[in-house]
Amino acid sequence: MPPIGNSAVKEGAFYMAVTFFVVLAAFPFYWMLITAFKTNADLYDVTNIPFWFNKPPTLEHFRYLFEQTLFGRWLLNSLIIGVCVVAITLATAIPAGYALTRLAGRNAEALAIGIFLTYLVPPTLLFLPLSRIISWVGLQNSMWSLVLVYPTFTIPFCTWLVVGLFKTVPREVEEAAIVDGCSLFGAFVNMVLPLSLPAILTIVIFSFTLTLQEFVYALTFVSASAQKPITLGVATDLVRGDIYYWGELMAGALIASVPVAIVYNLFLDRFIAGITGGAIK
Repeated sequence: MPPIGNSAVKEGAFYMAVTFFVVLAAFPFYWMLITAFKTNADLYDVTNIPFWFNKPPTLEHFRYLFEQTLFGRWLLNSLIIGVCVVAITLATAIPAGYALTRLAGRNAEALAIGIFLTYLVPPTLLFLPLSRIISWVGLQNSMWSLVLVYPTFTIPFCTWLVVGLFKTVPREVEEAAIVDGCSLFGAFVNMVLPLSLPAILTIVIFSFTLTLQEFVYALTFVSASAQKPITLGVATDLVRGDIYYWGELMAGALIASVPVAIVYNLFLDRFIAGITGGAIK
């Protein structure tokens, strides 16, 4: 029998490591899935196998979410907050990133790093002064307070992100557009933005998912159930004292996380793909 080569051993070790991490990443979704569809009798019976259905699946947990709680309202609140924050982030980060890339001169690098450093400040240090601002503008206990607060951490990171991506767009593209009669703004809109579509998609997905998973600010500024986003509503209204409604909790987590994960994976290639290679041509 011929000896096994080093390449075969390395390949086997590689696939074993990949398999391990795939299982590790996929198991929470699998656990949410089976828990969300299990009956309470199956879920709380310690003699049953916990990793599979011992009794027929049920939709009772999803029915409870939409009929006995404000889950539909929480979903709508999260969607409104996410769309508004994405719009504010796009309207602010893209012009700021372009200005830092093309117009800010020698101090642009230091200014971009300074903007990014504000993103690294922990929310636990900021929610007290931000609560004063929310009180001053009269948005206490309202989801619109989150629309005001969330851009404080999405804009710095996204600005720093688009600075790096705008640097990959050749200046010759804008210069050619200006020679052809475009203004600087027209060259930005007609040439730079289409070539920066991966950056724009990255900002959209990043900002939306970040607002969807944020918890500290939501817990601080919102207490009325009808104003809560989904992260806060599921974590607070479905946990009562020491009683955890695991079926409903997992059903809510499944509805909130799986669509975002699917969309993120569909656009993953576009996030990392560079489409400026043939721009000058």
